[in-house]
Amino acid sequence: MPTVSRLAGFCLFLVLLVGCAGTDSATSSSEGADSGYDDATRENMRQGTYNDAFESSYEPLPATPTLIQNATIMTAAGKTIEGGDLLMRDRQIDTLGTDLAVPDEARVVDGDGMYVTPGLIDSHSHLGVSATPEVGPHYDNNEAGMATPQLWMEHGVWPQGPGFARALAGGTTTALLLPGSGDLIEGRGFTAKLIPARTPQDMKFPDAPGTLKMACGENPKGGAGFPTTRMGTANGLRRTFLDAQAYRKTWDAWLSDPTGEPPERDLGMETLAQVLRGDMLVQVHCYRADDMTTVMEIAQEFEFDIRSFHHAVEAYKIRDLLATADISASMWSNWWGFKMEAFDGIPENVPLVHDAGARAIVHSDDDLEIQRLHHEAAKALRAGREAGLTISRNEALRWVTAHPAWALGIQDRIGTLEPGKNADVVLWTGDPFSVYTKAQRVWMDGALVYDRTDPNRQPQSDFELGGPVQN
Repeated sequence: MPTVSRLAGFCLFLVLLVGCAGTDSATSSSEGADSGYDDATRENMRQGTYNDAFESSYEPLPATPTLIQNATIMTAAGKTIEGGDLLMRDRQIDTLGTDLAVPDEARVVDGDGMYVTPGLIDSHSHLGVSATPEVGPHYDNNEAGMATPQLWMEHGVWPQGPGFARALAGGTTTALLLPGSGDLIEGRGFTAKLIPARTPQDMKFPDAPGTLKMACGENPKGGAGFPTTRMGTANGLRRTFLDAQAYRKTWDAWLSDPTGEPPERDLGMETLAQVLRGDMLVQVHCYRADDMTTVMEIAQEFEFDIRSFHHAVEAYKIRDLLATADISASMWSNWWGFKMEAFDGIPENVPLVHDAGARAIVHSDDDLEIQRLHHEAAKALRAGREAGLTISRNEALRWVTAHPAWALGIQDRIGTLEPGKNADVVLWTGDPFSVYTKAQRVWMDGALVYDRTDPNRQPQSDFELGGPVQN
């Protein structure tokens, strides 16, 4: 049978021993209008090479129509409304403006002196696998020892992790939960609604595109086995995608003429075939500029798109290349120097990438920093302005709203306050770029899921129930 067998795939992964730790429709140029596949065939391809057994079971909480009045509304869509009103109805943003009429059934919230933004979005989080508390039995971040595209992040997430509720209390409503970066290819991530739930699927953002986590640099080359050099990491990625091309070709041939038994499934190659078809968004852990350009060349060789480089401490060095290739950069505001590949980090990284026309994103990669993404964006905004760059507050807000929504492939549903989008909304006690500001209330799909003034509206993990009272 002309396909990559499980034995061959297993042998390939054993060779890849490592150490520890686009387009808006998520369809890349490698599988577009010129692919020769009609919609029905593409659906059959998905059914044949993509396991849909773990679909979202997320159910929005009951929602009451809500009108926020007389607040400063930062839409992240280019418009700020002073003394503005926002109406949420039917789980969506209904109307924005001033002096809106109050619907008979609506709950009214006085926003005087407060600010309203979209729910914040973190494009890189390990909540649930590097769970709080981070002790051995709760650490499921890296399946060290091989390239593992067959892994699914959601199968290691602990939904009772206290970090989810705490992120929500910081105004972060959505995050891309990713496995670690100990391997060249670590597996699939998934987009989550950050609300405590019974199962990971209960948190899974409905119909969000799948994502693949890859890595380069010090992490995957830092172990005792192969690879031990940057040459080895590039070789490992190329060899793996060569096998993925063969796997995809075998399946495509059978799907064009589905006679006889289908080819043997290989869960790892199945994931990579999705990447090659453009049905999965590629997220790459990468620090140095030269590492990023190497991965860009590999992606060009195998005709797949990179959605975002994560951490990207040296993104400012290739910011023009990122803009041209339409690759976003998910960065810290000012982390640097904690390992060799992080030594060229500068606080102007985010604003310089933005100034070049690329999609700049402020991410956390941390269970504490996810609780204050608005402050991290403010730090990057200040660094840019002190460097002489002209950056608006709306643009800085997009670093933690609209741009990460694009990186996750859900920009048509969240990331800005516009009629018809999901009502993921945060009411802040003051200017969100002030260090004194906290999230006062948070709505998800129009339902009030957090209220700083009401203990009954402050979600708490089952893990913490019965524990000591915290004031």
